[in-house]
Amino acid sequence: MGIEVHRPPMEAWYMDDSADDQRKPHHRSPPEYVSLEKLAELGVLHWVLDADSFETDPELQRIRKERGYNYEDFIEVSPERLANYETKIKNFYEEHMHTDEEIRYCLDGSGYFDIRDPEDRWIRIWVKKGDMIVLPAGSYHRFTLDENNYLKAMRLFVGEPVWTPYNRPQDEHPVRKDYINNFLKTHLDKIDVSLSTQHAATA
Repeated sequence: MGIEVHRPPMEAWYMDDSADDQRKPHHRSPPEYVSLEKLAELGVLHWVLDADSFETDPELQRIRKERGYNYEDFIEVSPERLANYETKIKNFYEEHMHTDEEIRYCLDGSGYFDIRDPEDRWIRIWVKKGDMIVLPAGSYHRFTLDENNYLKAMRLFVGEPVWTPYNRPQDEHPVRKDYINNFLKTHLDKIDVSLSTQHAATA
């Protein structure tokens, strides 16, 4: 058993459309929070682990074994610690997808992962020390630091790492199509049925 971590749950919310600094929270007014269950429907996985004992944590070892995460490295994202910071943080914030999962375990600091919902709205996920998050292959997402300007993360991968981002649009990409079919299609079908019903009622 790993060490039980006591801390507030990970927060996520719908973003406003402001062009203000990307590192700000960008809450709507009033704020519209998103549950962990809603994130799970989008394929987002999340664990809260003991970041101070990541080298020996049996819970992390269990997750890695079960999901086949055999590769690891570490990244520090800050103006002082990341070479070519301005270029890289701009690239991280470009809306993109990957052909594999994006797995990040926050060991220190904090930052935001944004992911699109089925109606193409941005959901902002606030990742802090101890959060391990998995964004599914084919999901449109992006990353930025928050106003603390620092995040240290373990990057995990199955096999040899492939960090290639595919900037949107990629709707004809097989991995994107798989993601839509696996996580978005049921919701989109419900929207279509609802719209058709509303149209019939007003016709």
